[in-house]
Amino acid sequence: MADPVLLITGASSGIGAATAYAAAEKGYRLVLAARSRDKLNQLQHELGGEDRALTVACDVQNSDHQKAMVDQALDKFGRIDAVFANAGRGGSPGGFSGADTDTWRDMILTNIYGVGLTLQYTLPALRESRGHLLLTGSAAGRVTIPGSMYSATKWAVSAIGYGVREELRGSGVRVTLIEPGMVDTPFFDEPPETALKPEDIANAVIYALAQPAHVDVNEILVRPTPPIED
Repeated sequence: MADPVLLITGASSGIGAATAYAAAEKGYRLVLAARSRDKLNQLQHELGGEDRALTVACDVQNSDHQKAMVDQALDKFGRIDAVFANAGRGGSPGGFSGADTDTWRDMILTNIYGVGLTLQYTLPALRESRGHLLLTGSAAGRVTIPGSMYSATKWAVSAIGYGVREELRGSGVRVTLIEPGMVDTPFFDEPPETALKPEDIANAVIYALAQPAHVDVNEILVRPTPPIED
């Protein structure tokens, strides 16, 4: 088989970009989607140029953008073997009683609706290739965080992951939830020194992708090691 094709949303920085570098080292051809085309073009240059990486300007909240992303991927490479639905954004302070509601709306549309659109448009290609679907959840989607709409959206991503796995049962498509704790990315203004690196999460993605077809890694929860106490 020709080198497999991995599509990544939210690919321009952080976990998405780190995963692109790690996957390129493993021989993947890449479809890199994000709102920032300038950053994507730099990534494309560093990952082997147009023959190895396709860049697509895509707002995951936009259905037309997502459909065009998949159409361009199939026109370029003829197949999609894996999809990493990674695009997401954080919330704002203030809890349920005082947060900025416009930020809520944008976050919910990105973190939940955007993931749903990615699934809807990529699943036909993944069924065809008997491929692999990965979603960026969060450790925040496993615990109760007071006043956190962000945490609520990541609980929703977990539910999407569980639900799509059942929908795809018997299709040969594997589904993996990647659930990071705090990662040192532009997502956080001042992450602590103990925060994970984007490469740590990319390693988890590559681990899941590297398993043989009979192994379905359902979830990978990755948290920073607590600091050593004196």
